[in-house]
Amino acid sequence: MQTAPTPVVQRTKLPDAEKITINLGYVDLGQIDLLVAEGFYSNRTDFIRTAIRNQLSVHGDALKQVVARKMLVLGLQQFSAGDLEAVRRAGERLEIRVLGLATISADVTPELALETIASVTVLGALHASAAVKAALADRLR
Repeated sequence: MQTAPTPVVQRTKLPDAEKITINLGYVDLGQIDLLVAEGFYSNRTDFIRTAIRNQLSVHGDALKQVVARKMLVLGLQQFSAGDLEAVRRAGERLEIRVLGLATISADVTPELALETIASVTVLGALHASAAVKAALADRLR
């Protein structure tokens, strides 16, 4: 008796960070370098991440209130062609609101995205093909 082969599931690794660039004055940069040299932080990035997290913590209550008021999904939200096909069959359109990372899978065509996505608001990062982003350009907030 033969058993059916186990299907191979391909998983796409989502990035856990988004790269940003900032400009700092020489004095600020020098002070950061001094703290790194004195062992307070392992490197400049460690200092900057810590500073950002501290500020986010200071404003934590305000952030929670805004997330609730704007009905944002917090974290990661992914949309595949199957998800959007189900939306189309239901005769609905999505209003995507994400604070974090929104991903529209590579299997989503620009046509399917246009038919099923009414608007996209992302505070963080949107990962989608260039064609899907171009098709939704007038719906991105």
